Amino acid sequence: MKKGLNLGDGHCVQLLQGTVELFPALIRAIDEARVAIQLETYIFDLTGAGADVAEALVHAAQRGVHTCVLVDGFGTAPLPPAWAERFQTAGVQYRVYSPLGPLGLLLPQRWQRLHRKLCVVDRQVLFCGGINVLDDFYDPNYGALEAPRFDFAVQASGRLASQASDAMEKVWRRIQAVSEIRHHHLSSALRSLRAASVASAAQRAGRKAASGMRAALVLRDNLRDRTRIEKSYLRAVGLAREEIIIANAYFVPGRKLRRALVLAAQRGVRVRLLLQGRYEYFMQYHAARPVYGALLAAGVEIHEYAPSFLHAKVAVMDAQTSRPWATVGSSNLDPLSLLLAREANVVIEDAGFAQDLRQRLVQAMDRAGRLLDPASYALRPWRQRALDWAAFGIMRTALWVAGKSY
Repeated sequence: MKKGLNLGDGHCVQLLQGTVELFPALIRAIDEARVAIQLETYIFDLTGAGADVAEALVHAAQRGVHTCVLVDGFGTAPLPPAWAERFQTAGVQYRVYSPLGPLGLLLPQRWQRLHRKLCVVDRQVLFCGGINVLDDFYDPNYGALEAPRFDFAVQASGRLASQASDAMEKVWRRIQAVSEIRHHHLSSALRSLRAASVASAAQRAGRKAASGMRAALVLRDNLRDRTRIEKSYLRAVGLAREEIIIANAYFVPGRKLRRALVLAAQRGVRVRLLLQGRYEYFMQYHAARPVYGALLAAGVEIHEYAPSFLHAKVAVMDAQTSRPWATVGSSNLDPLSLLLAREANVVIEDAGFAQDLRQRLVQAMDRAGRLLDPASYALRPWRQRALDWAAFGIMRTALWVAGKSY
């Protein structure tokens, strides 16, 4: 049997759906911060509710909290001048991960993006998921949305927060070195917090042992942790005995994961996928369709979500058994996430959490999902098939150029 993740005990993990649940909790934690705030996001957009998060960061920095924001150089547009000035005046340290430069994405090394969405406050509270700093009723490409984006995050305490803090600090220090900017205040603050957290670790663990959850932070990078998220999915799918539900925005799984899902369905596991049903981007929309055939033939149910953009990257398996498994994070099941981007997921083994997530996903499938009919899929128009295979071919060619196998 494959070695599993080292899930720690004593965590408290709360499921949050959409910015309507995440942003109030995030702003509350930022408002209560005393020493340090670390925030990473792919998209940092100040339209609508996104400005509320930015406002909280400004207030935190003004009262002396070391506030560091790292955004992706492709996902995030340049800050509006007024906000850039406010951040600088307040002391918010704002950095850009891998700016594109004059050649943009023509260089394959620029395909390695910062896609994770993390925020750690005082090394004690962690927010992790698929939700950017972006209003759920607004899209940078499509404008105002009639229905909110469908997405999830978690708020966690316990060792997960300090682990995320350490990982984020490593990336931050690398960005500082590359840009030749010296700021030692954050590292000093975090060292102090580490000492305090070590001194009280036993006390915290004792308080939470009775009711805490088993959870782990699973990171993906391009060094040592290149396959951890994919392996966590493969192991969970392989162990599932009754039910698998996956909701994923950009779903182009590799050969191993496709085969694992087919085998699960063939051994009697009910496998349901909630996938993007609304056109957003050419590549992500069309490249996903060619992989549907084998899954549908094996009995996998595919539900397409169309009221708004589906942006979730979550899964729950065997929620109603003695061995529940769930994950919430930033990683799509596609080559960009599994082979190129920095990603972060939280894996939880807890009956209450798994059942909560399952209920929300089943409700979305029942109320807003369109069940894909295998016969209709097989008879889709030739033009759509051509676009699907063209996108899939472009994706495979791009992976070959990048030296990746999938």
